Amino acid sequence: MKKLLTLAVAGALVATVAGCGNKTETTPSTSPAASTGAAATTAPAAGKKPTIGVAIYKFDDTFMSGVRAAISDAAKDKATVDIVDSQNSQPTQNDKVDLFITKKVNALAINAVDRTAAGVIIDKAKTANIPVVFLNREPLADDMKKWDKVYYVGAKAEQSGTMEGQLLVDYFKAHPEADKNHDGKIQYVMLKGEPGHQDAELRTKFSIQAITDAGMGVEKVAEDTAMWDRVKGQEKMAAFLASSESKIEAVLANNDDMALGAIEALKAKGYFKDGKTLPVVGVDATAPALQALSDGTLLGTVLNDAKNQGAATTSVATALANGLVPSKETTGYDITDGKYVWISYKKITKDNMNEAK
Repeated sequence: MKKLLTLAVAGALVATVAGCGNKTETTPSTSPAASTGAAATTAPAAGKKPTIGVAIYKFDDTFMSGVRAAISDAAKDKATVDIVDSQNSQPTQNDKVDLFITKKVNALAINAVDRTAAGVIIDKAKTANIPVVFLNREPLADDMKKWDKVYYVGAKAEQSGTMEGQLLVDYFKAHPEADKNHDGKIQYVMLKGEPGHQDAELRTKFSIQAITDAGMGVEKVAEDTAMWDRVKGQEKMAAFLASSESKIEAVLANNDDMALGAIEALKAKGYFKDGKTLPVVGVDATAPALQALSDGTLLGTVLNDAKNQGAATTSVATALANGLVPSKETTGYDITDGKYVWISYKKITKDNMNEAK
């Protein structure tokens, strides 16, 4: 009996050792996850396109609709993209990111609802070892330094603000009669994007600085936030006109949607016919804005290149998903400071609007 028990125990030990040996063969101890504590990136199978999880801050933003289309178009031969709507809610976007991580996408492309919340997304991505590319809304510099697999694609907001101001400078120099009270200053109203948003603050600041840099006086009549929204832009402009119409000589808007809203309010007060006009400038060069340029109701806009922002985002995310280091050679775009792809703005008026098209 003792002999049988001894044989049984010996057999069990052999089976246990054999089982451990098989497990070791299927889970190599040399994987990155084993050495770093992070989950290994799920690389695409040989010959298969990587999957990129894309979260847009909200689908009904006119400019971001153009970026979405550009991402889809650029991804056709490079990657499979899963694009979701964050509905202008950071908690919703965080949930979308969690779902992408659960699906084991090969890279993330995030148009953050709140740029200051990017650090949370970076932490999630780093833990899962899934590279992340932010687009259009730049994370804080400290957050960008959290991980070497974090990149940003966008444009420098101060450049767009400067160009907006230059558009007004050019107009007032060519049309001295636009200075209605002949005081040598541009009396303006400002329609801002959401409070604290980097693009809103920088476009506001640098548009006015461009006017003063040109040696012209400037005076603010009114300023309010319209949250990038056309309807809100119309409402705010109607309020400006009700309180200060006789003082207003120009309208600056942080984006085209708000500028187009302002134009609707101006139309309701009889502008843009019978010689009654007011210069309105925006940013983005969206299709509706180009139509307004053609109609003569929008003085100018600044091309925010949706096509190249989308294409660059796709290229950088695809390179990362395939285990490559983003560079000019791997993406087709210059990488600044090892993390940033900057897409240049361009002033657009009726004279060169075909370039924006």
